[in-house]
Amino acid sequence: MQHVADANDTAAIDEALSVAAAAKSQPSLIILRSHIGYGAPNKQDTKEAHGEALGADEVRAAKRAYHWPEDTIFYVPDGVKEHFAAGVGSRGAKLHADWQALERRYRDAQPDLARELDQMRTFRLPDPWDAGIQNFPTDEKGVATRDSASKVLNAIAASVPWLMGGAADLAPSTKTQISGAGDFEPGSFGGRNFHFGIREHAMGTVVNGLTLSGIRAYGATFLIFSDYMRPAIRLSALMQIPSIFIFTHDSIGLGEDGPTHQPIEQLVGLRAIPGIVLLRPCDANETAESWRVIMALTNRPACLVLSRQKLPTLDRGKYGPARGVAHGAYILADPDGAAPQAIIIASGSEVSLAVAAQESLGSAGVPVRVVSMPSWELFEAQPQRYRDSVLPPGICARVSVEAASTIGWDRYVGREGAKIGMRSFGASAPAADVYEHFGITAAAVEEAVRAEIARARSQS
Repeated sequence: MQHVADANDTAAIDEALSVAAAAKSQPSLIILRSHIGYGAPNKQDTKEAHGEALGADEVRAAKRAYHWPEDTIFYVPDGVKEHFAAGVGSRGAKLHADWQALERRYRDAQPDLARELDQMRTFRLPDPWDAGIQNFPTDEKGVATRDSASKVLNAIAASVPWLMGGAADLAPSTKTQISGAGDFEPGSFGGRNFHFGIREHAMGTVVNGLTLSGIRAYGATFLIFSDYMRPAIRLSALMQIPSIFIFTHDSIGLGEDGPTHQPIEQLVGLRAIPGIVLLRPCDANETAESWRVIMALTNRPACLVLSRQKLPTLDRGKYGPARGVAHGAYILADPDGAAPQAIIIASGSEVSLAVAAQESLGSAGVPVRVVSMPSWELFEAQPQRYRDSVLPPGICARVSVEAASTIGWDRYVGREGAKIGMRSFGASAPAADVYEHFGITAAAVEEAVRAEIARARSQS
């Protein structure tokens, strides 16, 4: 640890930096004493110098202290430009010219790698980049979306060599390891898997830095721990860069992990960040389509929210095609031979509950539409005509289903529409028991639909 008593003592600062640079085996701390609002006679070293404009009088007085002309604006003293041009400017011009020459030689010697470098810099993808993504067959037992996402991630990684990332000490749980790609670590920089350790905030900032460099970078953890990395996620949206954040263990479906690990408010909190694209797929094929959306992004970060528990892989010959994910929401199922009297809107693991409720209601002669809504943001970006085709304004009986906070769903079901979700923290028990305890079941959805239809009729 070193102390520099005066921020204007450039010689002392230079010496302290030299000592710090020589310290190879331990961190170095330099404590530098400075004055905020330096030279302003009445505001130097005050809180006002931090949070307020100095004002014309204090600015003039500060310039007087610097021996500068008091009434000049954007003043650059004589010799500054010349000094800069002779030093940094001259060195920079030479280094830039040398770099351009090196790049030309590289392009001549390595045209394929140069093309990939151009693609990285502009967030373009090789053609074809998604040929390895499989269609998942119908499977009633299904697969957890974290598992299907892992298969898709590895298929993409085979075609996009600059896709790389890792997890916050949770790769076996988030399923985000790129198989056979090695680890990125000290002394071995050829690997594509990062072991970030239990430090979500740092992981998010590293992902942003890698993304700024042209890497398609991702970081993964449990959804509940997105709270730790929220500043980094928010910054990625501010910077308009396509960072990828993967969140598994997305709901009360964690079961025995208990309320400390069961996310409730995290979905609505992430959706509230301007510029984010959040995707919560309902099955393996929606997961594949979510990855297609994510990889096509060039100026928006994405949050991919995945289940721990198995979800049925829907029969896409019977239900709407999963490519509807690109629109944010789409008609998954309509009743046979009748106009729908109600709409059930769901995301992620709760879509299968909506489907089960629709089938039960249909067998009782109650026609209902099911809408899968993996992404609010993508849906809101669609033309009004499309949105009205999915959620016709004339159908007022609506029910939303999501095992998380219900805040925000009123924009789709209306002020009086039914919102099935969480209004408290979770509980520790097997997943099926937790869903039953909190009333997030197909039977509860069916009951809510009947009540909504009755309400709509009474108001018509």
